[in-house]
This record gives sequence, C-alpha cells and structure tokens, in this order.
Amino acid sequence: MNLCFSPRDRDFFKSVRRIVVKVGSAVLTDDAGLNEQVLQDICTQVASLTVQGKKFALVSSGAVAAGLKKLPHLALTGTVPEKQALAALGQSLLMQAYEQAFSNHSLHVAQILLTREGLVPRHRYLNAKNTLQTLIHWKIIPVINENDTVAIEELQFTDNDALAVLIVNLVEADLLICLSDVDGLYNSDPRQNPDARRIRSVQKVDETITAMAGESPGRAGRGGMKSKLESARMVTACGIPMVVAGGKTPGVLQKLFSGEDIGTAFLPRKRRRIYGRKPWIAFTLAREGSIILDNGAVKAVTEDGGSLLPVGICGIEGDFEAGACVICRDSAGKDIAVGLTSFSSDDLRKICGCQTEQIHKMIKGNGKKEVIHRDNMVIL
Repeated sequence: MNLCFSPRDRDFFKSVRRIVVKVGSAVLTDDAGLNEQVLQDICTQVASLTVQGKKFALVSSGAVAAGLKKLPHLALTGTVPEKQALAALGQSLLMQAYEQAFSNHSLHVAQILLTREGLVPRHRYLNAKNTLQTLIHWKIIPVINENDTVAIEELQFTDNDALAVLIVNLVEADLLICLSDVDGLYNSDPRQNPDARRIRSVQKVDETITAMAGESPGRAGRGGMKSKLESARMVTACGIPMVVAGGKTPGVLQKLFSGEDIGTAFLPRKRRRIYGRKPWIAFTLAREGSIILDNGAVKAVTEDGGSLLPVGICGIEGDFEAGACVICRDSAGKDIAVGLTSFSSDDLRKICGCQTEQIHKMIKGNGKKEVIHRDNMVIL
C-alpha cells in the first residue's frame, strides 16, 4: 500500500508560497443555503496567511446553493436549465459574500468564470493564465468557478476538483488544498464506520487507495472523495502536493501550515513539475479516443522518456483526427499518459504494430515518425 508515515511528510508546507484552495459545496452550504459564517472563517484564515507572504487563488463552489437561498420556496424539478439559472442568480451573491469577508482584511477579490471549452484554444488558455498571474501579483484574491450558465454538459469539468487542478497549473501554484466535508481520506467511510482510520499521507494513488473512496458524491456537489483522488493523481503527477482536509475544522489552514497532523497529504511522485504546453494538454483538452500500448511501449514512455512509436501500439479506441488529444492505456486498461496524436484513428489502425520505416509506405503525406512525440505527452 502506498502510504507514508514519515514525520517529514509535511515538510513541503515550509516552502510553499502560492496556494490554490478549493472550497466544496458541502463546506460552504447547509440546509438553509450559503453558510456565510464558514465562508468568513476561511477568508480570515487566508488573509492571515497572506500577511506571512503566501499568495492564494480560491476555487469556490456554492453559487447554486446561494441562488436557492434567494428563492427558498421555488418548486424545482432538477433540470439542467434550472441549475444553470440558480447558478446565475447565486454567483453574484457568492461573490458579494467573498467581497465583504475579504474587505474586512483590506483585501480585494476578482471573479473568474471559466469553461473547459473556452480554454481549448491555446491563446485563450494563455490569456486566462496571464490574467490570474497579474491578479495574484497585485495581491488580489481570484475567486474561480465554472461558468455553469453557458457550460455544455459534455464539455464540463467533472466538478470543481478537476477545475482546481487546472487552476494550480494556470497560476503555477506550489500546493493544492481541497477543503471538504470530511477531514481526509479514511480506510473506510467514517460516516458509517466509527472505527475508520484517517490516512495521513499517500505516496501514490493506486487501486488500493482508490478503493477506499467509495462511490458517493459530496452532499451538495458533483464531486466526492473519488473525484478528489483523481485530482490528487493528476496534480501529483505534475510534481505538486495536494492536501484534503475538513473545511469546517476551525483554523484548518493555519493548522496545516503550522504542521499539525490533520487531513491527508498526497505527495508528488517526482520533484520536477511540468510547465509550458503540457498542463494545457493534460487538464484542458477533452480526450477524443484511446491508444492501447504493449508492455514495451509502456516502459519506453514511462521509464525511458521516449516518444510513442507505431510498433508499440496494439489497439485503437474511438474515432479522431490527427492533432486530437488521446489517452494512452496499457493492456489492462490503466491510463498511462495523455498526448496529442500525429495520426488519425484511421491511419493508426493501418500502422499499429509496424516499424517506423514502414509507415511512410502505407500512409502518404504525413512525415511524422512518432505517433505522440514526448514533448506533446504527459505521463499520468
């Protein structure tokens, strides 16, 4: 099991300067709607840490709940348009609450609403990155949410946990903190098993760790512990640590930064983080298909730093064009990498398993040798 119990497993808190804090719906809301007392407490903690030189971006849920609080007697049927309308109504109320809470500490906030589709063009991704970097440089707290009103269901972020991973890379943060309604990962559901044990640190999110998450989403949102584990797998693959902790724990952020043993820390497998195009490839582009790799190709791309060649491919799933973002999987179906393919699915079906020197005889007009060049690939 990939657990870690070293007393030094929280040492990264000493060096982080730029932090993304994701606040879930279950933390910010209760049966009456938006819980402004909890929101104010989190903002007070962030403000206190900014005095110590730390810089923050917040990824915040809660717009739908804030909208519900405004219209408590509205009869709802749970349709997507209703949720989008509630998000439109509640987003301004959510931002008003953040503005008021941070103004008590002489800090300003800025609203950023994003969609995955809007960040697919590379220049728009860079515009968002430059805007966020400028706000943080000005010591303004960006408060980021998905633009639910215009988001297309098929292209939505799965939840704000996934959005938070993207923001970590946009702002080049040193740490992601996910504040949840549970105070970490447990070996079983603590709401059902009083003997459940909190996992202090995880070195690798593997099948054993994933099995601890269960299937249930959070009380008020789309995400749950399973979603957070997927985010942890992605963000640690980029060389960035992540912590899941209880958002309603008094002083949770100060306790984390003072080294208290709370929450669950997910430690990066490698020290070197990725920059440039690779975060955009890994966390923004929708996957349009899959390429199945044999054992030799898996070793070549994950251990030897090589590009993916046709000879190492043993199967293609889906239909896609050259330039599409695809998942690379091993023969057992495990996700290995994500990258931009130089060939369409039709062409790949013709050349999979072939030696490099054979492909140009079989496919005319494509001078590429690599199916996915290592510069266009992110190991997961």
